[in-house]
Amino acid sequence: MYQSDFTRFMNGFLEQNPQVDSQRRELRLTWWDRKLDLDEQRRFKEARVPQKPYVYQPD
Repeated sequence: MYQSDFTRFMNGFLEQNPQVDSQRRELRLTWWDRKLDLDEQRRFKEARVPQKPYVYQPD
């Protein structure tokens, strides 16, 4: 089965450094696997300021 050079490199790197995978999983929990606060999302949406079509043109 074909594996790219990058895939072979990453597989070798992860075999030599198993702590990297555990760190990756831990950091993923920090940003991605979170429950959304719908009230907070609504407040962010309401507080948003509309952007002009061309932001560099003075008023």
